[in-house]
Amino acid sequence: MSQSRKYRGYATQSIVAEYLQQHGFPYAASAGAGRKGTDITGTVGLDWEVKARRNINLVGLIRQMTDRTDGVDLRLGVVRPDGVGPSTIGDWPAVLPLSDLVNLLRAVGYGDLQTETEGE
Repeated sequence: MSQSRKYRGYATQSIVAEYLQQHGFPYAASAGAGRKGTDITGTVGLDWEVKARRNINLVGLIRQMTDRTDGVDLRLGVVRPDGVGPSTIGDWPAVLPLSDLVNLLRAVGYGDLQTETEGE
């Protein structure tokens, strides 16, 4: 990986952390370079993976989060597409596994408990 790509990745982590600080997560901080685990610390219960690259492999992104999860944290991926900067961060794609999305939706009142099926 080139130095400029590494720099863009670390800068993107900081941009995401700052955005989170401004939107209800005052302790969010970039984990910095070379740290294993979540890319953003200070958000208890959330596991962040921040990507700033072209041709993102979404399945690989989910696997990366799944491989390190304890099964408790909500797994969240944030993707900074090529050609976009911090001014549009609110429109950057965010990715999470469908099972986490369903659990999140159910926790805030969506869905019908009566239709829950076995084998989920």
